[in-house]
Amino acid sequence: MNKIGIYPGTFDPITIGHIDIIKSSLKIVNKLIIAVSNDYTKDYLFSSDDRVSIIKNSLFKDLKFTEKRIKVLSFSTLTTSLCKKYKATIIFRGLRAVSDFEYEFQLAGMNRQLNRNIETIFLMSDPDKQVISSRFVKEIAKLNGKIDNFVTKSVNKAIKEKYD
Repeated sequence: MNKIGIYPGTFDPITIGHIDIIKSSLKIVNKLIIAVSNDYTKDYLFSSDDRVSIIKNSLFKDLKFTEKRIKVLSFSTLTTSLCKKYKATIIFRGLRAVSDFEYEFQLAGMNRQLNRNIETIFLMSDPDKQVISSRFVKEIAKLNGKIDNFVTKSVNKAIKEKYD
């Protein structure tokens, strides 16, 4: 059976914490769609097109993931609508801390109300990666701190270009 999952997020930028969730997701599904939110109400460092490109460079060039099992795209619909379009039955969500759980639990409940055929699976990255967030990575980079341990080479380069 061909299991398809979606990992939605802003990925502004993608971090090694996100990549840890991607690796775990690929153990569960045959095909993973990394869906980059194109929510116009948020203020992003990178455009959705840039984020898609940065993710592709990180996964396929830096880390040598296979493109056969991963699709990266941007979206501006309900996640459940995206699932229906791509016949995905699983939504993956990453949890870093207890503070993430309440929001994620409510979101999963709403998605379940919208489509009962879609399951949400919560995954945690390795403990040493759980404190990494896109927000902190941007903050560290903006203040000229070293972010090599938190992102891939492509992401590091893209962030440096933004702040230089």
